[in-house]
Amino acid sequence: MSDMNATPVASRLHIAIFGRRNAGKSSIINAVTNQPIALVSDVPGTTTDPVHKTMELLPLGPVVFIDTAGLDDEGPLGEMRVKRTYEVLDRTDLAVLVLDGRLGLTDFERDLAKTIRERKIPLVGVVNKTDLPDFDRGKVEEWGKELGLSLVEVSTLTGVGIEALKMELIRKAPGGDQELTLVGDLIKPGDFVILVVPIDKAAPKGRLILPQQQVIRDLLDHGAIAVVTKESELRETLEQLGKRPALVVTDSQVFAKVDADTPKEIPLTSFSILMARQKGDLAELVQGAKAVMKLKPGDKVLIAEACTHHRQSDDIGTVKIPRWLEQKVGGKLEFHWASGISLPGDLSQYHLIVHCGSCMINRREMMARLNRAKSQGVPVVNYGVLIAFVLGILPRALQPFPAIQKAFIEGK
Repeated sequence: MSDMNATPVASRLHIAIFGRRNAGKSSIINAVTNQPIALVSDVPGTTTDPVHKTMELLPLGPVVFIDTAGLDDEGPLGEMRVKRTYEVLDRTDLAVLVLDGRLGLTDFERDLAKTIRERKIPLVGVVNKTDLPDFDRGKVEEWGKELGLSLVEVSTLTGVGIEALKMELIRKAPGGDQELTLVGDLIKPGDFVILVVPIDKAAPKGRLILPQQQVIRDLLDHGAIAVVTKESELRETLEQLGKRPALVVTDSQVFAKVDADTPKEIPLTSFSILMARQKGDLAELVQGAKAVMKLKPGDKVLIAEACTHHRQSDDIGTVKIPRWLEQKVGGKLEFHWASGISLPGDLSQYHLIVHCGSCMINRREMMARLNRAKSQGVPVVNYGVLIAFVLGILPRALQPFPAIQKAFIEGK
């Protein structure tokens, strides 16, 4: 049973462990956490796919450890596993590169360290198996100089060096919050904020969907007062509140009704637009909305969701958005769908990517997706921005973000 009070995976520091097969990556995770989290074996290649494990690592707090397949995996299947290992970098906040103390530094580690640095990901270097008789301590300084790292010497068998490794993880971890606030910078302590929350049939009974939970928590953290209502009671809520709210935040699927029922002088936006700003580049996603006007019948559109879920009969990604886009275009479009941790390798075939709110991935991964699309010349828009655009209310939905609103209206 999931813990509703647990920090969401996407909001945790992602620490990924890289190295060759049998370098002791899984053993290091177990030693650092003092738990048998990862499966270990003397057989090379025990870890075949990235394995995620959430936990608390004090004083860093909530983290996700990602155990990856060996960089030197072989054969056609091994190449696929290595490719997945490199894909983990898209969501890595802190990388740990493990060297086998008996074998030392090879091109596998050199190449990965170069890639990690190119992506500006903090890197910790570790030499494991220092307890073995064929470990050459004299080589460690040489390896460290070549990698530009101060390597931590550890033995997962004896526990030597594990505390030093923890301290290095703490020292190299990105400082401060991993993600921007959702709404805290838009309000002041004591402000009222109305959250319009239709009952989502896809959410388990008795629960709110994750963006709604996160916005409520962010408001409470910043001393604001959250007033939650359904779209059918919004007018009555506004009349009885007795004070003008600083902001109204709505689920995108009832944008039109909430826009009609909210006085124009009250700023209005959506949960999805707030997520777009926190997880990605809102200005870039708003510009992506303009690509809708350039679509022609027959064009290819990729609808990307970062998670998988049970789809309802009128699902937003498979039914509503395709319907709205084809109404805008005045003809049929060719839709493709991608769900889960990976996007297709070749994005250049698409005229537009429509991305979900990205509540289940971290900012680094969302930015990697945006940068990949941009490098291939493909515009990206997210669900909330697109819905506001096709309903003709995007300028109003951007009212809390005046610089982005101005750029959109002026066509910059």
